[in-house]
Amino acid sequence: MTRTALDGLLVLDLSQFVAGAYCGKLFAAFGAEVIKVEPPEGEGARHEGPFPGSQPDPEASALFLYLNTGKKGTTLNLKVPEGVEILRQLARQADVLIENFARGEMARLGLDPQDLRALNPRLVTVSISNFGETGPYRDYKADSMVEQALGGYMYVNGHPQREPLAMGGHQPEYQGGLHGYSGALVALLARESSGRGQHVEISIHECMASIHQFTVNRYVYTGRVQKRIGNRYQRAHPITIYPCKDGLVSIAVSMQDQYERFLRLIGRADLLADARFATISVCSENDAAFDGEIRPWLMEHTRDEIVYSCQKNRAPAAFVNDVGQIMDDPQLRARGFWQELSHPVAGTWPVAGLPFHMSRTPPAVRRACLLGEHNREVFAGRLGFGEARLADLKARGIL
Repeated sequence: MTRTALDGLLVLDLSQFVAGAYCGKLFAAFGAEVIKVEPPEGEGARHEGPFPGSQPDPEASALFLYLNTGKKGTTLNLKVPEGVEILRQLARQADVLIENFARGEMARLGLDPQDLRALNPRLVTVSISNFGETGPYRDYKADSMVEQALGGYMYVNGHPQREPLAMGGHQPEYQGGLHGYSGALVALLARESSGRGQHVEISIHECMASIHQFTVNRYVYTGRVQKRIGNRYQRAHPITIYPCKDGLVSIAVSMQDQYERFLRLIGRADLLADARFATISVCSENDAAFDGEIRPWLMEHTRDEIVYSCQKNRAPAAFVNDVGQIMDDPQLRARGFWQELSHPVAGTWPVAGLPFHMSRTPPAVRRACLLGEHNREVFAGRLGFGEARLADLKARGIL
């Protein structure tokens, strides 16, 4: 049997919805035993669609199934002292605990990270929140739209004459989960020398602010605020998206030699003699006129013809894929990115793999847990609860 990278690690995942759950998903993919701890009624993501056949089912939420692959499912009522005490018993054995409760909730429950490390000095606790545990925004509510707006990414996206645009999905939350995973791994590495765990605090707001790079550097160096430029580039053209005979293509010609090869490819090398289009730099100042010159060629050719002929001539180009085309993408299929998982309620569906390829300890994607599926395995196996105790806890709404 192939050894996994994180064999032997025990992770408690108390999180709900996206950020913390994605952090736990990454731990599970690399072999850690991740115990998902939900309230007896299930966490909120179970009620988010889509659902197979558009029939709501807490066991078949696409969001929950994606975020909780490979985890063991348990239920525990943390609103009552007995439930909290059981969680504390598990924490004594754990290496990592992940949570994304509102600020102060863990302390209110008696599960403050500092108190948990008094029980288990080697424990690494990971808290993921919108704005962190300090600062004037610490108690603010937020979602993806708010985080994109406050983090500055929305301001630079969209057409220059229109309002800013948000990117799709829960991208800020996924950034929080990814940074939480990275921070936890670093804390585990530090534990190897110190013997002690520590608290890893993740602010999604800071995650978004940290990935700006060119917009921040430009402002610091020149005082210039980056404006929206749509699908254009400021100092070179053609770098944009074009319609063609059967869809859309992205052309990304950023160097003069690429530009010249591209013009020869489309039979318009004559444009190099026009002062408006002699270089990619001056072309960027006359982009609308340039687009008018090359549009006939684009509309006469298909996506495949344009992309493959451009790449053959070393002029960067790509398909502008919708999600169906992504799932049929030959590159992703050749690398085994899409994997089929069978779930006892949701059925068999393709799911995204992980963008990690490791030669000795590859990740593995396994189906998500049913609600409370592993209660007996975890509470009897790890804590020694007998059948009578399990039945009593179930009857009293603690499991």
